[in-house]
Amino acid sequence: MLTTLRIKNLALVSDLTLELQPGCNVVTGETGAGKSIIIGALNLVLGERADRTLIRSGEESCSVEAVFDVKKLRSSLKSFLDENGLEPCDDHQLVLKRTFTSAGTNRQFVNGSPTTLAVLASIGEGLVDMHGPHDHQSLLHPAKQLAILDAFGGLEKERTAFGELVERLAVLETEKAALVVDEKTYAQQLDLLRFQVQEISAARLQPGEDETVEQEFQRASNAAKLLQLSQAALDALSENENSLLTQSGAIGRVLGELTRTDAAAAPLAELHAQATETWRELSTELSRYADKVDVDPARYAELEERLNLLHSLKRKYGGSLAEIIAAGAEAKEKLQSLESRDVELERLNSELKKLDAEILSAGKKLSAARKKVIPQLAKAASKQLADLGFKQSQFDVAITTMGWGETPLSPEFSGKPAGKNLGSTESRPTIQLASSGLDEIEFQFAPNPGEPAKPLRAIASSGEMARVMLALKTVLAAEDEIPVLVFDEVDANVGGETAHTVGEKMKQIAAKRQVLCITHLPQVAAPADAHYVVTKQLKNGRTISEIHLLDKKDRVTELARMLGGQSEAARKHAEALLK
Repeated sequence: MLTTLRIKNLALVSDLTLELQPGCNVVTGETGAGKSIIIGALNLVLGERADRTLIRSGEESCSVEAVFDVKKLRSSLKSFLDENGLEPCDDHQLVLKRTFTSAGTNRQFVNGSPTTLAVLASIGEGLVDMHGPHDHQSLLHPAKQLAILDAFGGLEKERTAFGELVERLAVLETEKAALVVDEKTYAQQLDLLRFQVQEISAARLQPGEDETVEQEFQRASNAAKLLQLSQAALDALSENENSLLTQSGAIGRVLGELTRTDAAAAPLAELHAQATETWRELSTELSRYADKVDVDPARYAELEERLNLLHSLKRKYGGSLAEIIAAGAEAKEKLQSLESRDVELERLNSELKKLDAEILSAGKKLSAARKKVIPQLAKAASKQLADLGFKQSQFDVAITTMGWGETPLSPEFSGKPAGKNLGSTESRPTIQLASSGLDEIEFQFAPNPGEPAKPLRAIASSGEMARVMLALKTVLAAEDEIPVLVFDEVDANVGGETAHTVGEKMKQIAAKRQVLCITHLPQVAAPADAHYVVTKQLKNGRTISEIHLLDKKDRVTELARMLGGQSEAARKHAEALLK
């Protein structure tokens, strides 16, 4: 459910926080008070395009933040957040935020993580359903209508099973497509794969050897210079008449004489002895290092050749030896498959033929089940519509079932074999199957007797559309997973007993879902669990919109206003409505 909606600097709103309640929430107020701003704010935070002209005059930016309690949400929100690199919900609270500036900067966040508008919109589709003169209406999409029909009929298990068969079909078709090529392409693929397998196999790669070879090559390429430098250091230390160790001996003799003359100079002689020992150690290690330096042109050439080979393979097959080895294994597997393609094609064709039969059987069973459910859904929806004032309306569901070469949708066939010895010359339909089954449906509605039923999306009147949506939502309240329903202008062209029924329907839906309704009718507002009123105030010379939750006494006052005034009769009528 939507727990909090905060709007800042949007149209007439300066800074408004709306704390919503479970169940049915209604918003009322004088025309022009700013009720539509709430709908606009919700649309923005659910991913609709931002209009910079909506930013409050004198301000540079606008923001809308919505907090949802998703504890009872049945959809896979957690996995969606993970897949898109978004922070998880803390204590089952999902926080959506949208900001935009007069300069055109547009930013959106989910649980504090920056994201794209498309991701924000995807999340919004599963959270809020808008009904009224707005575009956020999931029930207008045939795919959603089909899902609703299946949910109403309890056909999700059969639908899922069909989808798994279609997924398996796609895998097999991909495998077959990789094998079915013309002879020239086949020969080219064989030559390429054989070359790749031979090239990688002949290299006899060892994991991690590139680093070892690189280090050894660097030493070999600098061998002459290393030997020269180490020998020069040895000469300076010990191997010429002016070497450091030769001069150290002379210094030692002088310090010995100094110590015999003055015993206090003994520490100096000890320091000299330590320094001399260090120099001797250095000379020994330098000799060992120089002995290891191998100036071998043949080894250098060998290392250079190996390093060039490794670099060449990396450019072709991947940035690391592990990737090259994996590419070799994959090429070997493909080569084996191509070399035995006749046998493989025969296996695939056999599996595809069997799978075709399974899909056709499962699809026909699912279609038959749907056709049984359709009259039940149409009857239930028509009953609700009659309650809502459409006494002689017609609601129906048009269904079109796709067939593999059958009417009404006949697929084209690709009957030519791709080349010689392909294992099969069978033709298969090129139908693009949907995982939802062989059917396409369309909700249809005729509000007036004698008129043909038209697709729901073709209904022109927003008032008619809103009431049809309300009827369907009442029928499908238990099956629909979208937790928040927003009804705007649901009371257009409605009055009398129908208005009472509209309020009762929303109350009925609110037992399963949270409802937010903006209305002008007291009969619709009275049954609500929470009643808010929007007002315009003049503060510091500026007009601002504010919203307040009403207590019982204030609800009587507001309902009386909606009934025509604050007369005693109006207040009594308001109290009667609340009872």
